[in-house]
This record gives sequence, structure tokens and C-alpha cells, in this order.
Amino acid sequence: MSDQIRMIAQRMRELREIAGYSMEETSSMLNIPLDDYKGYESGEHDIPIGFLNEFADRFNVDLTELLTGKSPKLQRYALVRNGKGIRVERRAPYQYHSLAYNFINKKAEPFLVTVLPGNNSTVSMNTHPGQEFNYVLEGSLMIVIDGKELILNKGDSLYFDATLPHGMKALDNEKAQFLAIIF
Repeated sequence: MSDQIRMIAQRMRELREIAGYSMEETSSMLNIPLDDYKGYESGEHDIPIGFLNEFADRFNVDLTELLTGKSPKLQRYALVRNGKGIRVERRAPYQYHSLAYNFINKKAEPFLVTVLPGNNSTVSMNTHPGQEFNYVLEGSLMIVIDGKELILNKGDSLYFDATLPHGMKALDNEKAQFLAIIF
């Protein structure tokens, strides 16, 4: 795993220990299997962005703090120039850029997500609390939600219950880029 994921995992462990929770209590509170939580906190497994958002909410920290170790400061507006959002390293083929990382007390988390093409025929699924909105900016995506395959092209959007298993892959051997907002 990347250094960024190891640092996020370390911050998760520190927050859990400061709060006085065991790993078992934390996995139960976040409604995920203990083995999954242990993999996240050890930095050995990819940590879904939706899970990080839920973890940050439960431990009363901003997602930016969990991702970067720095507190957001802005209260009135946050301008993020093209290509300047905080990059969130996760797993191939996904690249995330946080687009409101320095705004405090956000009601939603907006990300610019790039899905790189690959020859992988399977779609990696995840779930997280809340809802999600996706708007395709470039390319085509196959999004699977609760077993249903949907094809989205440039200009298409999708709003869904993020507690349903979902995942995506780029189509036509080209990268796809979309705006994802997690509520």
C-alpha cells in the first residue's frame, strides 16, 4: 500500500485509541467486519473513501484531517484551482482529488475521480453510508449498483443510495472522469 494509506491508517488508530475504543467496538460501531477494519487500520488494505468519510464523522474530525493530518480552515468559500485538489491515493485504477479539502464543516464531500482503463473484467464493489451523486465529465463508465449494470457517458449523472454495493470501470479502453459528491 501507499505511504498515504499507511499514514491515514495510523491516524485512524490514533483517533480510535484516544477515544478509548477497541478495534472490535470500532468495527461494530461502523458496521463492518472486524477483519476488514483490521486491514484498514493496519494499512494493508485499500480504504474506501466512503468508509473514511463515515469514520471521520463518527470520530468528529473533518475528512481532510483524516486524509492529510491538517485541519481545514476556510469558512466562507474554498477555491481549488484546476489540478490543485488534494490527491487521495487509493487503488488502481482510481485516482481521487478532493475538491473542498480546506473548507471546514462541509455538508458533502466533492471529489474529481479518474478511472483509468484496464483489462480487468470484474468491478470492485464497495458500500458506505449516505448517498452519492456522480456526473460524468469525460469518457464512459459502467457503474454497477446492487447487481444492475448502468452505462454512463459524458454528461450523464446518477444519484444513488451508497449503502448498496456499487463499483465502476472505464469503458472503451479510455480513461473516464467524473465528479463524485458523497453526502
